[in-house]
Amino acid sequence: MTKYRWIHARRAEGFPVRLCCKVAEVPPSSFYDWLSVHGAGPTASELDEAYLVNEIIAIHHTLDDTYGSPRLTHELRHQRCVNHKRVERIVREHALYAKDARRKKCRTTVPDVSAPALPDHINRDFTVGPPAQRTCGDITYIATDEGWLFLAGVIDLGSRRCVVYAMDVRMPTALVSRALTMAIDLRGGDVQGMIFHADRGSQYMSREFPALCESQGVIQSVGRTGSCHDNAVSESFWATMKREMVSRCHFETRAQARRAIIAWINHYNALRQHSSINNMSPIEWELRFAQRQLQAA
Repeated sequence: MTKYRWIHARRAEGFPVRLCCKVAEVPPSSFYDWLSVHGAGPTASELDEAYLVNEIIAIHHTLDDTYGSPRLTHELRHQRCVNHKRVERIVREHALYAKDARRKKCRTTVPDVSAPALPDHINRDFTVGPPAQRTCGDITYIATDEGWLFLAGVIDLGSRRCVVYAMDVRMPTALVSRALTMAIDLRGGDVQGMIFHADRGSQYMSREFPALCESQGVIQSVGRTGSCHDNAVSESFWATMKREMVSRCHFETRAQARRAIIAWINHYNALRQHSSINNMSPIEWELRFAQRQLQAA
């Protein structure tokens, strides 16, 4: 608050202007000059700034404080024309940063050194494109008071959609097999030639999982041992989920964790902007792709 606004507030409370000016060490004439310009209320630009701040705060809180200034800017542009530098300044002034947290870790990837060598058909090419052609998967974990809840997912590299996910209190091969089977069913059962990429964890390198891929015509692909960058999309997806949802919650039961995971993944697929697909949600990307295919036919 400026000295003039302070004096103006005290004046409204009934204090003499001269006394207030003396306390604030401001000449009364300067106060009256300021009053002639600002006394009628905030200017149009000040009101616009206040409205914008309120809109940014509302969006930030509605999305659980997970959006930084780039995504906030894109979201605001659905409603008004706004400059990204202005949004960055307001985010900085009001400390509206995307929140983060760190949790204890559980080891999920145990390499099977005895497994046969398999090729890497992705080679870190994570460009977006047609859905249902290239997928990837991984296992992560969620802490609850009842113990760990393990989560296996299948992500479509073409649209960044988390196609399916499976959860269990353990992480056997059956967990990742169930996830892939559900992904095949969701894509209509015809997945001949679809690539599924994962790490060299024992669940993916066991006898059962390659046999499942072969029986369904899925081409299995694996990255190198100890290289998270070879499966960067899966790693990034789990990191986003833990930053935006898991780090904010305390789960007393695995059932609570399951409900929260389902809600967040549904939000991610249907609503959350993804920078790699032109700030669309994965489902919107798939719908627009299908629309383009129909128009071209």
